[in-house]
This record gives sequence, C-alpha cells and structure tokens, in this order.
Amino acid sequence: MLPNTNDPRVKRTRQLMMQAFMELLEQKKNVSSITVQDITAYATVNRSTFYAHFEDKFAFLESWMREKFLEKLKDELPNAALSDIGSLRTLILIVFDFLFCTRPYMTLADRQYEPLFEVAMQKELYDLLFTWLSEQSEPSVSRETVETAARIASWGIFGSALEWSRHPEFRSAEDMAREVLVVVAASLAPVMGE
Repeated sequence: MLPNTNDPRVKRTRQLMMQAFMELLEQKKNVSSITVQDITAYATVNRSTFYAHFEDKFAFLESWMREKFLEKLKDELPNAALSDIGSLRTLILIVFDFLFCTRPYMTLADRQYEPLFEVAMQKELYDLLFTWLSEQSEPSVSRETVETAARIASWGIFGSALEWSRHPEFRSAEDMAREVLVVVAASLAPVMGE
C-alpha cells in the first residue's frame, strides 16, 4: 500500500527523491544509467522507503514526468487551466518546449522509457483539455463526445510535438505550434458550438 501523498512527511520524502533524480540526471545525462540505489543514496533514504512510495523505477519515472510537466504548466499557464484559444496556444507551446528540453536526456538506452513518458504527458494533457471542454461545451454535447474530442486533441498536440522534438532543426516550434493550433481549434469548434 502506497503512503498518503497528502502527508507533509510523504511529500518531503518524495521531493527529496525527485530532487536527487534531477541532480543525478544532470550529472549522468541519461535516464537508464540512474538506478534506484543511486536515487536512494543521493536522497539519503533507504531502498525500502523508495518502494514504500513507488512500485518500481517505472512508477517513479512516470510520477517524475507528470510532476515536471505539471510544474511547467503551473509556471507558464495562468491558473494551470485553459480559458480560450490563446491559452490553448500557450499549452501547445509548453508541450513543444517540454519535449524539446527533455529530449537531450533520452539516449538510445532510454527508449524503453519513452512510452511511459508519452502516456504520462498525454494523460495530463487529456485531463486539462477534458476539464476545459466540459466547461465550454454546448449543453447538447454529450460527455462521450467531449471525452473523444479531448482524447483526439491531446494525442494530436502531443504526437505533433513528439515528432517535432525528434528533428527541431527543420521548423521552429512557433511555426509548428501555429499549425497545430489551427487544426486542433478546428476540430474542437463543433464541441464548443463555434
């Protein structure tokens, strides 16, 4: 059973481990070379504490990716929420920038973690879009339609950003984000009654 994440001691311990991982990542420059032992030694906690918080390294990495992405959203998107097309554009740029900044740490050995990171980010995008669309959609639009629209938009944004992050030298993030915004906004218009 995992500990209560609202407990201040639990938050502090998790933060210690996350910070240790970030510092190790800066030193080693790739995810796969960092072991649970490295994280616990650097955070000065024992392995059993790690496993009391996370099922395994994969669960830790998923949590780390979500936290980092949510921090970026909180820092760059007012109230970490969507309110209009301008904030949707900001969200798209955040996703592009986040993937661009994390790509240098993904070596060939780290490819096994990519699906984990992709699912974590896409889920956060979906949640944010679903909340926004639920608030903005016409009353006649069903919950299932809103869910589908949020799913399509989140994968469209994420997939475009992921592909772009593999070869950012070909086009600027601004140009790509502008095109993604046009397509995503057009696909969401029927749900929002526009």
